[in-house]
Amino acid sequence: MKRNVSIEERAVNLAQYIIDSKDTVRGAAKKFGVSKSTVHKDVSERLLKINPILAHEVRQILDENKAERHIRGGLATKMKYSHHEEAI
Repeated sequence: MKRNVSIEERAVNLAQYIIDSKDTVRGAAKKFGVSKSTVHKDVSERLLKINPILAHEVRQILDENKAERHIRGGLATKMKYSHHEEAI
């Protein structure tokens, strides 16, 4: 059974999870059962008012993930088509 968590507590928990795991917004959203938009709003806007230091730390991880996403996307596409060629 899920415990009701305040929005502020959720924002801090999301930020801590992203910092500890270096997971993406999508991964954090899936783990916490919320939308990607909610994760963004929590860690970008709400967290600034709650804990600016934590907000800065999570921003660094999100910026790093954003800079690397084109690499991950390219690797995923490469894997997709390499399996496709094996089946032919």
